[in-house]
Amino acid sequence: MIAIYPGSFDPITLGHLDIIKRGCRLFERVIVAVLRNPHKTPLFTVQERLDQIQQSTQHLPNIEVDSFEGLTVNYAQMRQAQVLLRGLRVLSDFEAELQMAHTNKTLSTQIETIFLATSNEYSFLSSSLVKEIARFGGSVDHLVPQHVALDIYRCYAQNHPTSTLTRTNPVPPLNQSPLDQEV
Repeated sequence: MIAIYPGSFDPITLGHLDIIKRGCRLFERVIVAVLRNPHKTPLFTVQERLDQIQQSTQHLPNIEVDSFEGLTVNYAQMRQAQVLLRGLRVLSDFEAELQMAHTNKTLSTQIETIFLATSNEYSFLSSSLVKEIARFGGSVDHLVPQHVALDIYRCYAQNHPTSTLTRTNPVPPLNQSPLDQEV
C-alpha cells in the first residue's frame, strides 16, 4: 500500500520526520510530496526542500521524495496511492484536517486519509515556529535535523547581515533552548 505524506515542509522538522518514520512502518512505500504553491513565499525553494527531505530520510528504505502542484487527491491518483498520511498535533489541527479529509473524499472515494497523532515531544512544533525562532536568532538545533538547521542559519544570516547568526558563528550551542534566548 502506498501512502502520500503531502505538505510544504518549509522546513522539514523533527515532527515531520516522526510521522514519516512511523508511516514507513505502516505502509509499503511513503511518498513525501512537497506542494508547490505559487501563492506562498517559502523560505526555501522546492528543490532545497526536496534535498533537505532526501538527506533527512536517506536511512529509510521505503521513502520517495517528490513535488507536485494542484489537488493532492489528483497527485495521489496519479501515483496510485491509496492513502493520504496526515499528522495531528493539537485539536485545531484535527478540525482543519477532518474538513480536508471529508473534502478529499468527495473528490475521490478511493483514497483514504489516515491520521497519526504526533509524538508528545513534537506536539508544539511547526515549520512556522522554527522560522520564527531562527529569524530572531534563537537556536533550532533541537527542532530540525542538523543540516536543515545550518541551512536555516545561513538563510537568515544572508537575509539579515546584522543577525547574531553569522558565518563566524553559524550554529548556536546544541544544548541551548529557545527559552534561553529572547524570541
